Amino acid sequence: MRASVAHYEPLPMSENEHDEAPDQQRITPLPPEGLEKFLLRGRRQVRQLLQELIEHRALVSLYLLPGRESFLTAPVTLSDDEEWLYLDASIDSGTNHRATQAASLLCVTQLAHIRIQFSLSGASLTTLGGRAALKAAVPADILRLQRREFYRLPVPLSHPMSCSLPRAEAESRVDVRVIDIGAGGIAIQLPPDLIALELSQELPDCLLRLPEVEPITLSLEVRNIVRQTGRSGIETLRVGCRFATLPRGAETLIQRYIFRADRERSARERGGL
Repeated sequence: MRASVAHYEPLPMSENEHDEAPDQQRITPLPPEGLEKFLLRGRRQVRQLLQELIEHRALVSLYLLPGRESFLTAPVTLSDDEEWLYLDASIDSGTNHRATQAASLLCVTQLAHIRIQFSLSGASLTTLGGRAALKAAVPADILRLQRREFYRLPVPLSHPMSCSLPRAEAESRVDVRVIDIGAGGIAIQLPPDLIALELSQELPDCLLRLPEVEPITLSLEVRNIVRQTGRSGIETLRVGCRFATLPRGAETLIQRYIFRADRERSARERGGL
């Protein structure tokens, strides 16, 4: 049954929950070109999918466009007439103000390994169940991708993964945290001033350290850079990278790790571990 605004009960959330939960990392947006056939446009389908996100308490990466600012949120409820969507507001009042002034808000999440992406416009700040919330008109369409190549596995903090990058300006290397991995690339997280990176930049001679195997030497291509501010106020960069070159056998090792880690996570969710 659809949740009603009048009966909304806010979920308890610690200040650092969005930063530290192992399987709740931000998901970067996909370019819309060539993906039109994956758009859901029917009124009933759009609202049904939004309701599924609400019921599963899906974590949403919300991007303020134009620009690179983003924060983690969650859809709370639909209005009784199903014309309005409510999302958790940021704990930072300045971020909330900028969200209401943004040209659009891009929401990116996943549900059962399915990528979901949609845009909101004309957001306003309101109060819902005693907590601040963002209110916006339900989108006319939603991008829903089930193709396996778009799947990204969040790297759990219990089994951390790192990648060593070469510094161009010095004969040294820097280790950065890998926050998700897929068949086509990885996303890394690092402080803004740690190393200079640019879009389309190729990073040769990187060392990807998967658990229980020897480091894999490969080349990465920088595909997107997103500046993020966590709920604790710490600013980081999330850098999405494509595998530009992989040595023989590396793809098999990566796919094996993804399969094993995904299976263990599913078992934990079912209570099997």
